[in-house]
Amino acid sequence: MSYFTVKDDTNIFYKDWGSGQPVVFSHGWPLSGDAWDNQMMFLGQRGYRVIAHDRRSHGRSDQTWGGNTMDQFADDLAELIDHLDLKDAVLVGHSTGGGEVARYIGRHGTGRVAKAVLLGAVPPIMLKSETNPAGTPMEAFDGIRAGTLADRAQFFMDLATPFYNFNRDGVAVSQGLRDGFQRLGLQAGIKGAYDCIREFSETDFTEDLNKIDVPTLVVHGDDDQIVPIAASAQLTAKLVPGATLKVYPGGSHGLAQSTPDAFNADLLAFIQE
Repeated sequence: MSYFTVKDDTNIFYKDWGSGQPVVFSHGWPLSGDAWDNQMMFLGQRGYRVIAHDRRSHGRSDQTWGGNTMDQFADDLAELIDHLDLKDAVLVGHSTGGGEVARYIGRHGTGRVAKAVLLGAVPPIMLKSETNPAGTPMEAFDGIRAGTLADRAQFFMDLATPFYNFNRDGVAVSQGLRDGFQRLGLQAGIKGAYDCIREFSETDFTEDLNKIDVPTLVVHGDDDQIVPIAASAQLTAKLVPGATLKVYPGGSHGLAQSTPDAFNADLLAFIQE
């Protein structure tokens, strides 16, 4: 297994497979880089170098008490990209990871980046406010915090149902996906997972999106129950210059795992454009 140590002495786990143009994956909350295994196998078998890290306090990376902030997540990603000396990288971020990609570009630019993909991503900002009326009320995030503290094993198992739209008519339930979601979530340190709720819900990525100057694909399910499309992708596509918006009818928040063939084909086509 591969680790590297960032400036505050936190050890970050990452997978680095294959060769060719690098594709770097940033995962969603409360998961790990393993959430991207399907995409990494698919692209790795097609001649790409595929890299995924576990965000600090998630997966196999160190569980930190402090530093669980979006700025630090983006800086950790920057240190990984510099550590591996990546060039012409395609950055792919899901949910919180989409925010991490946006904040990375906002803080570190696109000198090492060729393209960006934001999948079910949290930008511009999730929290409902007077200036963001389509957002999600604070009460919903307080409920996530309460569930994470009280019985996160059951909470993560229950959360997998709307995450993959298993509560929708005609959607086949995969107990394997539910179990996998819970398993990856429980690998996260509870302090980091708890802190990250604020970061994915209250961080305003508007200025970061305005700074993205590489081809960008925004992918979202129109039935995403976790990050509703009206307050996220539809706004993001307007803020990122020249962005392409790809909407999956009936798509869930976890469509990369629930409908990998379709997403993988769209991802490959975008990379090859």
